[in-house]
Amino acid sequence: MSELLAERSGTTLILTLNRPEKVNALSAPLVEALSEQVKAAEVSGIRLLVLKGNGRNFSAGFDFMDYEAQSEGDLLLRFVRIELLLQALRHARYETMSLAHGRNFGAGVDLVCCCDHRIVAPSATFRMPGLSFGLLLGTRRYAEAVGSTRAQQVLAEAVTFDADGALADGFATAQPPIEQWPAEIASTANRIAAMPDEARAALRQATFRDTRSEDLADGELTPKHAAKVPAFGSFPQSPSASRSGMVAPGAAPSDDRFLAYRRCIWRALNQTTKSERGCPLRPARPAAARWREVAPRTPQATFQRPSPGRRAPPSAIA
Repeated sequence: MSELLAERSGTTLILTLNRPEKVNALSAPLVEALSEQVKAAEVSGIRLLVLKGNGRNFSAGFDFMDYEAQSEGDLLLRFVRIELLLQALRHARYETMSLAHGRNFGAGVDLVCCCDHRIVAPSATFRMPGLSFGLLLGTRRYAEAVGSTRAQQVLAEAVTFDADGALADGFATAQPPIEQWPAEIASTANRIAAMPDEARAALRQATFRDTRSEDLADGELTPKHAAKVPAFGSFPQSPSASRSGMVAPGAAPSDDRFLAYRRCIWRALNQTTKSERGCPLRPARPAAARWREVAPRTPQATFQRPSPGRRAPPSAIA
């Protein structure tokens, strides 16, 4: 069974998360399938892309199933791909719509927040617990939607907010019953069709600010702040994280592995995004250069160039 269903009608593409037995958690294959569809829509004449979920909710966020069996590199890649997917949706040339129902968490909420039209069912709820274990995915985008003060409260306290709160905060743009969602899609598609592409592009340029670089820079917590984060006790201890100095002072040993992931994730994400944009990457320093920063200087013999007409002393030639 496919984890992502795609249905196109004219210039509208509807993508349905199809993992109802896993509450539509974002597995690696599902994220890759979403990324491919989002990218392909840029060149296939799509003007409205709709995201929705099968089953009892839209998405429960990152899929932690069997994470212990995955290598650090695999987990690193998964977080990188999710952030790139969120950025691709946020800065797409076409308009985007999310249809959220049920209980939604973490990266699933981020998916909703990235869309232009955020439709929520009256019974929907949302919670973003990422800060409790050191992740800031989607923070700036959420703050732009609801305001910095509200964002700090919701994210720092991992507040669960309902559809009424989402609409009042500006996180949701509409709250029609689920039965009216098809009509909502049709009316939005008709409005988009009536607007010239040039006018829409000018509108987005005037009202959107590209914060992708800032998003990446804000992504990593310092060890000082990470020490105040509640322990994420389900992650096993990683001695390599302790040796590398990636463990927050005072943090429980069970935090080691995840804190190491978090730092590596954002460093790699910054490099990956710059590479995809064609920006030059800062070359890594050679091992010799790193060694010279800590190794003591030793006196070395210097070569003295002899004056014209005078023979060089034997010590300079040797």
